[in-house]
Amino acid sequence: MTRIISGLAGGRRIHTPPGSGTRPTSDRVREALFSRLEHLDAVHRAKVLDLYAGSGALGLEAASRGATSVLLVESDWAAVAVIRKNIADLDLTGIDVGVRADTVERALLSGPTSEKARCDLVLVDPPYDVTEEALGDVLTLLVTHGWLSPEALVVVERSARSPEPRWPPGLEGAGERRYGETKMWFADFAGPPSVA
Repeated sequence: MTRIISGLAGGRRIHTPPGSGTRPTSDRVREALFSRLEHLDAVHRAKVLDLYAGSGALGLEAASRGATSVLLVESDWAAVAVIRKNIADLDLTGIDVGVRADTVERALLSGPTSEKARCDLVLVDPPYDVTEEALGDVLTLLVTHGWLSPEALVVVERSARSPEPRWPPGLEGAGERRYGETKMWFADFAGPPSVA
């Protein structure tokens, strides 16, 4: 089992889905990522969207560290059941934590429920079998369907052997970090592309 690293639920263990269909971000990588995100003041009071949530480890870490709301999107029903159990076990009272059992693409096509529901931090950790083209399409949907607040930060986690994501117009690459076999890419929201 993995654990929440810090914050309200720090040290508490969380369950992971059975089998090899999900690969939770290691505690060490999550600790390094959230140290960087806290340095950027990207977590406290943020509205967070966790795509391809798996066990929910990334989104629940954000909730534990002071995010005001977290929406976890996952299509695998076994993983969704694990996420719901983790939410119940952690008892993150006062934090709006929700789960959407759907494909990432379908969830993004629906758009946020209101302008106030736009996200400040988006965590994207797709399975290795998601192609670079499909990942680019997901990033495009974030921009074109109104998911991002004006100061949003998008983080993409991939294998260190993967190329940098194809950032769509509206997202500007803002650096990368390598942690062993894992690489994180960061992008800032530059606003929706203008129509000429």
